[in-house]
Amino acid sequence: MSQVKASVKIFKTLVCTLLIFSLSTAQAQSNSQEIALPELGDSSSSTFSLQQEYKLGRAWLMSFRSQVRTVSDPLIQDYIEHIIYDLATYSELKDRRLDVVVVDNPTINAFAVPGGVIGVHNGLLLYAETEAQLATVLAHELAHLSQRHFARSVEQQKRNSIPNMAGLLAGILLAATAGGDAGMAAIAATQAASLQSQLRYSRLHEQEADRIGMQTMERADMDPNAAAAMFENMLKATRYAGSRPPEFLLTHPVTESRVSDARNRARHLPRKVYTDNHNYQLMRARVEVSMHENSKDAVNVFRTKLKQGSKHHEADEYGLILALTRNGQYPEARKRLKPLLENNPGLIAYIIADADLDIQEGLYQDAITKLGNQLAVTPGNHPLTMTLAEALLKSNQPQHAEQILQAHSKIKPNNPDVWYLLAETHGLAGNIVGVHQARAEYFVLNGVLDRAQQQLGYALPLVKGNHLTTVRITERIKQIEQLKQSLKRL
Repeated sequence: MSQVKASVKIFKTLVCTLLIFSLSTAQAQSNSQEIALPELGDSSSSTFSLQQEYKLGRAWLMSFRSQVRTVSDPLIQDYIEHIIYDLATYSELKDRRLDVVVVDNPTINAFAVPGGVIGVHNGLLLYAETEAQLATVLAHELAHLSQRHFARSVEQQKRNSIPNMAGLLAGILLAATAGGDAGMAAIAATQAASLQSQLRYSRLHEQEADRIGMQTMERADMDPNAAAAMFENMLKATRYAGSRPPEFLLTHPVTESRVSDARNRARHLPRKVYTDNHNYQLMRARVEVSMHENSKDAVNVFRTKLKQGSKHHEADEYGLILALTRNGQYPEARKRLKPLLENNPGLIAYIIADADLDIQEGLYQDAITKLGNQLAVTPGNHPLTMTLAEALLKSNQPQHAEQILQAHSKIKPNNPDVWYLLAETHGLAGNIVGVHQARAEYFVLNGVLDRAQQQLGYALPLVKGNHLTTVRITERIKQIEQLKQSLKRL
């Protein structure tokens, strides 16, 4: 029932947003006698401008975050963001204002939403055996964005009504939240009359995204053969899934011919020797540990892997260290971590594992020193900053944590986890106005606009006499009201 309510809420928000954009576009078009449709592969669109797509994507993201469980692990967040941002520099994407949301879900899934939103299920890392295989999926999604496949789909459906376009958007959303079957049903229900032509158009989009995604991989100097290997992994997952394939495959069907096409494209590229990114295997181990609710089970899984002669020995050793730490087996975790740190003392994943052990054992100052030293080398690093803030809070130094997080919120203004921790930090530091302001930003990013305004309303009486802060809070309340009205207006 909760999924149905979530889907309805998302559907209403996006229908309203789409109608706003459609009506404004129609008004603009009334001043022009001709409407030029884009050529195949052209990133232009007469229905949505890039700025309209950007606003649409942010409206979607606010609603989406409020309905799903996202990954709060800053190391995983940081890794996936960096690989996407890196691939984007080699892609054909013109508007590179990207937002990445990592969903805590064990299934194979990734999706692109108009306006530069990329969603990734952390479970995808368990199916992608190498970084290049993961990059294949991400480059494919970036290609959907760079070629503006959503806008072109709307152009294709222009002969139908606006609600039909809204149905297409709602289907995309339902496929990413309530499930692929519901999303496909929503699309089919609104497009029954032209379903066959729409499916042909979608296949063209998939082929184009495959081709352009592989070009992105080549320019990024990543193994293009990984595409066929990843598709094969997906086909295996389909065979074991029974009657319900993974979510990704419901919207991105993988066939033997698609695997063959990917393999043939790779054959025409120069042959090179590629090595996998060691850090990727560490992130895979980190995700696998997080998937186990019982820490003892995680310990047993990684012990078994190491006994059986694992393919990625060091990554599985790292996974066992994380599992041991979660299970309170600190001495063994330290003993196993020591050689890893000695061989690679600058690797952030190992530094944070070491600091986490210190925090768990109450050695807060040791953790603070280690994290601070590394931040001096890599200032602004997200995982290090968040871990340092938590260590400072545990050591009863909220003012220091507050200072660090306030600076970090300027670097990561669109990260809800930063605002959530900053609100907690403000409270421990006795900064009640700051608590309300940080909570407001957290609620805005999660699409709970009424509560955001409520928090700022609580702050206003507390800043009487401080003219500048009063003006800032009042202006922010107005901005949130404007955002609310834009989502409600038909």
